[in-house]
Amino acid sequence: MEHAHTSCWVCVQCCLLLACLYVGSLYIWRSNLPRDHPSVIKRRCASVLLVSALSPAVVKVWIHWADVRVFYLGPLVHSAMDNPKGLTGELQSALDVQSWRLCVGDAVWLRNQVVAPVTEELVFRGAMLPMLVPCIGPTAVIFIAPLFFGVAHFHHIIEERRLHKDSMGVILLVAGMQFLYTTVFGAFTAFIFMRTGHVVGPVLCHSFCNSQGLPDISSALQHPQRSALLFSYLMGVLLFLVLLFPLTDHFFYDVIPVCSLAPPPALTLRLQGGFCFT
Repeated sequence: MEHAHTSCWVCVQCCLLLACLYVGSLYIWRSNLPRDHPSVIKRRCASVLLVSALSPAVVKVWIHWADVRVFYLGPLVHSAMDNPKGLTGELQSALDVQSWRLCVGDAVWLRNQVVAPVTEELVFRGAMLPMLVPCIGPTAVIFIAPLFFGVAHFHHIIEERRLHKDSMGVILLVAGMQFLYTTVFGAFTAFIFMRTGHVVGPVLCHSFCNSQGLPDISSALQHPQRSALLFSYLMGVLLFLVLLFPLTDHFFYDVIPVCSLAPPPALTLRLQGGFCFT
């Protein structure tokens, strides 16, 4: 029991180390430029890619030591309604090659849609969850592990203060809101990772959610076609809940559930009564 307790503390310390390494790597480059400047983005992308590449090694050391689119149905319908060409215009935009070329050449787009989703999911889900499952169980890890992800976003306070964009009160309020929704989102992607055993699903969900942002409910309430939009939002939430378990059933992914990756046999016996998604 004492050995298991010690191993759990090692797991928590490893997760803290990964979170600190990920955020700390953003600040090894000394610059007074804002975070959206192309040179800052390129350097930071290189840093987090390196940390992500090293994160499996952290898990290895620890071992030696011891459906999102339906949720966004409302915003997607909202976007189609506001497009002069309607749904056809939205599809044309999504399939426009020139538009994709511009995106690939945009450093901000690459950071938000590619680098951040890949590196954050590898570190905060792919590396952390297998370490924490043996300690706190496969159910609790879905709600506790995302706290590392949420807290890691507090580093934005540093830049906001340096650039004097808002008062400290506003900055803290925004940071608190960001902590809230990133933690909730982290719980969702942790759930997907635990259910499917793959990091691909969380990465795709992360990228898509970054492209959509938070649903603009206030705009929907003021829209001329408010009833249809609100119905779309409601249907999106209902379909999300109905399809959440069927579409993440490990039967479709042919993998060993993450909760069985934990090596200590004593802990494995203890966790068999938990929510193992099998």
